[in-house]
Amino acid sequence: MVYSRSNEHENHITIQGVEIALGFPDQFNFQWIGQKDVLDQLLAAWLVIDERDIPLNPRLIGKPGVGKTTLAYAAAKKLNKEVYIFQCTMDTRPEDLLISPVIDKAGGIRYVASALVTAMLRGGVCILDEANRMSEKSWASLAPLLDTRRYIESIVAGLKVSADPGFRICITMNDDTSTFEIPEYIHSRLQPQIYLDFPEAEEEKRILKENLPFIDEYIVEYVINFLQKAHTNAENYTIRDGINIARYAAKRLKTLENSKINIDNLLRQAVLMTLGDEALTHLM
Repeated sequence: MVYSRSNEHENHITIQGVEIALGFPDQFNFQWIGQKDVLDQLLAAWLVIDERDIPLNPRLIGKPGVGKTTLAYAAAKKLNKEVYIFQCTMDTRPEDLLISPVIDKAGGIRYVASALVTAMLRGGVCILDEANRMSEKSWASLAPLLDTRRYIESIVAGLKVSADPGFRICITMNDDTSTFEIPEYIHSRLQPQIYLDFPEAEEEKRILKENLPFIDEYIVEYVINFLQKAHTNAENYTIRDGINIARYAAKRLKTLENSKINIDNLLRQAVLMTLGDEALTHLM
C-alpha cells in the first residue's frame, strides 16, 4: 500500500485519497536506571531476526509507579525511534484508538490519526499506557494489528491502514483491581509478559537522585529507608511516591529555611500529606 504525504503539511498523509492528520511524538527526559534484565527482555521482544519474522507485542505488568512507561520509552529511544503514548481509559472508544473525525473551521469533516496510528505510519513505537482499563470493544479493533496481519481497519474513515515494518508496540498494565479482564483472543496476542518489581535500595536511590539532583542527601536516605521498609511489609508504595515525598519535603524546607525546624518532623509531615496516616507505620 502506497501512502503519499501532503506537500503543504508535513504532519498530514493521504491514504486512498483520504487526508489524515498525524500526531506528534512525545518528548521526555526519561532514563531507565537499574533492572537491566527487563530492558533486555523488552528489546528482545521487539527484535526481528529474519525477513519472515515479526516483532512481538510485549506487555509490561507491575504496580502503579514502578516505571513501566519509563522502561518502554527508554527502550524505544535506545532503538532511536519516535515514541507515541496513548493513555487508555475506561471511556476509550475504537475510533479514539484509530482515526477520529473532527469538524474543521470550514464546517467540514477532517480525519485525525491517533498516537497509535501515527506510530504505525511513521515506524515509531506506540505505548498503550494502562491498557487493561479499556473495554473489549476497543481491544477488538486492535486484533488484526496484534497478529501477523499488522493492520487496522477504521470504520469511521473507511480505510485499512498497514503498519510500517519499523512499527513497534508495547502495552503497560497496572497490577491492580481497577481494570477490565483482557479478552482471551487478545491475551494470546500480547506476549511476552514482562514483570516489573520494586527496585533494590541502591537502584531506588539512583532513581531518586536522577529525578531530584537538587535534594539534600538526608532527605534521600530518609525516603529510601521509608520505601524499603514499606516494600518489606508488602505495601504498594513506589519510587513515584518517594519522589513526591522528597520533592514536597524539599519545598517545605526551602520555605522554612530561615526558621528553626526539625527536619525529621518535616519529613514525617511530607509522608503524611502525600500518602496518609497509614504510611506512618513504615517510618524508621
